[in-house]
Amino acid sequence: MSELSTTQGITPFLWFDGQAEEAMNLYTRLFPDSKIKTIKRWGEGGPFPAGQVMMGTIEIKGLTLHMFDAGPQFKFNESVSFFVSCKDQAEIDHYWNTLTSDGGEESQCGWLKDKFGLSWQIVPAMLGERLSGGDPKRAGQMFQAVMGMKKLDIAELERAYNQ
Repeated sequence: MSELSTTQGITPFLWFDGQAEEAMNLYTRLFPDSKIKTIKRWGEGGPFPAGQVMMGTIEIKGLTLHMFDAGPQFKFNESVSFFVSCKDQAEIDHYWNTLTSDGGEESQCGWLKDKFGLSWQIVPAMLGERLSGGDPKRAGQMFQAVMGMKKLDIAELERAYNQ
């Protein structure tokens, strides 16, 4: 199997501007059961400094991602994001605080951008459960609460659902 082949079938391929290695290290430290699988570096005479990551592959929580350092031509935008389902508020706080630190940006409704500009949705599992299987009126109340939040707060969502 080649370096780019995975059993996943479809694998996200992320383009960075000199920050792929930093992103690989951050994401594999942040998510449990994660690892850097491969790193290939630019050599002498290449278009980028020798030793800079050309391409790497990481696995975070079972998802394989390819990361590529190839310059500033392309930037991330909100049309693509990674959805992280969290079991409790501590997990939400951990991911939210880490991904917004050091240059990340909070957005609304559980969305944020990390310092590399990649968008993430940090969402409690209970939200999907209540919205898809709960009482429609109460789910609507809870959804209104979501619309007023940046980082999602499970206690506030429960209050809105149960009012």
